[in-house]
Amino acid sequence: MPPQRPLKTLERVLSKAGLGSRTEARSWIAARRVRVNGKVVQSPDHWVDFERDRVTLDGQPVRSARKVYLLLYKPKGYITTNTDPEGRPSVYDLVKDAGIWLVPVGRLDMDTTGLLIMTNDTQFAERLTNPDYKIAKTYQAKCADLLSDQQIARLRAGVELSDGPTRPAVVERLRDSGRYTHLEITISEGRNRQVRRMVEAIGSRVLKLVRIAIGPVRIADLPIGRWRPLTEEELRRLTPDRHNRSRVRK
Repeated sequence: MPPQRPLKTLERVLSKAGLGSRTEARSWIAARRVRVNGKVVQSPDHWVDFERDRVTLDGQPVRSARKVYLLLYKPKGYITTNTDPEGRPSVYDLVKDAGIWLVPVGRLDMDTTGLLIMTNDTQFAERLTNPDYKIAKTYQAKCADLLSDQQIARLRAGVELSDGPTRPAVVERLRDSGRYTHLEITISEGRNRQVRRMVEAIGSRVLKLVRIAIGPVRIADLPIGRWRPLTEEELRRLTPDRHNRSRVRK
């Protein structure tokens, strides 16, 4: 039997083409700006075969976007969602000059700085956020107290959180300064505020947190608030299994 063609909803087709968010796509559809095979469609859930159907926005053909992969150094105070009722700045504001609609791979809370990958490749994003693949994330944390060796050993072994025990972590004491311990901690999970919660579980709290690496990709000399494209080598090392399959198909 011939393989079935993948169908997507109209709002997803517009979003995946790099034109805007799904919320924006729904507003365009409701405003009768979108046509499928020459006919106005006002349902965002209308199924589209993008290989066969002709989709236009304001009369211009909608085409599949090139795949884009960016590395952003997120500053403190920026959120990772597109809109915010409180009007706080968003990482989306920092990548506007990329010229295409991108979404963050995972999240960093507002007070955490550091590396954030943004892309329009949903399969790549799902691969990096899937806990089965155990993509490591490395952070540097300034803790509110001088931590004992026993406390650090607990972090290494894994601690109990409200959503279950954590996997063992790689933890290095960088230095003690005054009343504070500075740690480097590498985890292979992506739970909400995980590093902060792990430190709280051993009786301290995080005063400052920076993500310095995602897998093999490190912060290096990337300025805060700026972005750069991921290199081919970085993409290959982040998803080696996917690149191996691509070579086999060729």
